[in-house]
Amino acid sequence: MSERKVLNKYYPPDFDPSKIPKLKLPKDRQYVVRLMAPFNMRCKTCGEYIYKGKKFNARKETVQNETYMGLPIFRFYIKCTRCLAEITFKTDPENTDYAMEHGATRNFQAEKLIEEEEKRIQQEREDEELNNPMKVLENRTKDSKLEMEVLENLQELKELNQRQALVDFEGMIDQYREMEKREREREKEEDEREMKEMLDCALVKRLRDSDSDSEKEEEGSSEQSNKSGSERPTDILTTDKPIEAQGPSTGGAKRAKVESWERSVGTLGGKGALGSLVVRKKPAVTTSKPSSLAGTVAPISQTDSKPETTDSTDASKPVTTQNRSSSLSLLGAYSDSDSNDSE
Repeated sequence: MSERKVLNKYYPPDFDPSKIPKLKLPKDRQYVVRLMAPFNMRCKTCGEYIYKGKKFNARKETVQNETYMGLPIFRFYIKCTRCLAEITFKTDPENTDYAMEHGATRNFQAEKLIEEEEKRIQQEREDEELNNPMKVLENRTKDSKLEMEVLENLQELKELNQRQALVDFEGMIDQYREMEKREREREKEEDEREMKEMLDCALVKRLRDSDSDSEKEEEGSSEQSNKSGSERPTDILTTDKPIEAQGPSTGGAKRAKVESWERSVGTLGGKGALGSLVVRKKPAVTTSKPSSLAGTVAPISQTDSKPETTDSTDASKPVTTQNRSSSLSLLGAYSDSDSNDSE
């Protein structure tokens, strides 16, 4: 198998190139090319702006009967991006640019228009000087006068720059920095003074609050001392009043202590639970009291520590005394119980 990619082809001995048929293509045939817009333009149909560098699939053709120094001129067809109107422009080899034909207007041509106007004026001047020598003298006089004016303006600008050079810009900058520094120090002092005033106000308010709190604490402590002075811890043992009748002056803690004491040993009052547990000691000598006094308890004198009873059934009853403050002393005097007596 021969090579597929070769540099030389085989031509037979009887090959005749004139016998090859030639394609007859039209001279104004068009090709589809990819290009970018060469300048900014605006569509005349819808007013859409097409900016330089936007890409299009354009149709390209050669302009017939129009060349520049043997160079062909090409025409391009594009469509508006909004209304799809056809826009055409062609090459301009004379000015190395592109020229708009129809469908849109070219934007931002101020510089180009100025250059064209300058060229036109220069061409007219040259034409006038060519046939009129007096015009040449007049133009030279105008040029010299204009040159002198330019030199005078330049001299004025130099003098102005020299006057400005005498100004000490460094000194001005230093002065401005000094002013800024003083301004910052003044603002800092004002801030410190305001902060100090605020702290003083807060301190005074705190002292006032602390004074009021201390006064309240002193009043509370004085009330507690008064209550503690008026109520002694042993009052609960000597009083016959129930806990509820002692008034609201007793606190919750004292109430709890009294209740725990009552549950353990009972009350020490006249008719409490403790009185039923403690019995009097039987007298050694029988009394000569009549039987009609049975069931009653004789009052106990302060000198006699052993009261008399007539019935053994009355021993279980609680004992009432005239002197209620000696309940603890009576508790020590009665040491025997019913069980001991029965034995």
